[in-house]
Amino acid sequence: MTRTLILMRHAKSAWADPGAQDFDRPLNKRGRQSATVLGDWLRARDHRPDDILCSAARRTVETCEGLAMDAPVTQMRELYLADAETMLAALHKAKGATVAMIGHNPDIGGFAADLVAEAPDHPRFADYPTGATLVARFDIDTWADLRMGTGRAVDFTVPRDLTD
Repeated sequence: MTRTLILMRHAKSAWADPGAQDFDRPLNKRGRQSATVLGDWLRARDHRPDDILCSAARRTVETCEGLAMDAPVTQMRELYLADAETMLAALHKAKGATVAMIGHNPDIGGFAADLVAEAPDHPRFADYPTGATLVARFDIDTWADLRMGTGRAVDFTVPRDLTD
């Protein structure tokens, strides 16, 4: 059996209010557009999650809403600026066959790199910019069996690939 992970960094956020808490920063106009385009890309390539794990920060929640996926969403405060160990623990509890996780750098990019046996051939994979999205498959029966370095990168994109 296989499991599929869609690992996404939130779309571009706004910095307009210098007094706002980082957790409460919204998406900017480009970020909202990117979230919509990323959702369209996922549907066009038939990467449809049946479960979404999302940081509870405003910009990740807005990214998730912009994707317009028909899947239950679990907002998780612990995914806000989570390290790899925390993200892995959340995935170990996941139930869906295809799970999307939406989080933050600096750690989500490193987590993506550590999950796959071989990085996708894309110039932006190493820096995992806003909206970066990896689709990886794992030959496991349950998410509890997930181990680092065992994934096969199936797809990877960044919003600029889809809008330029």
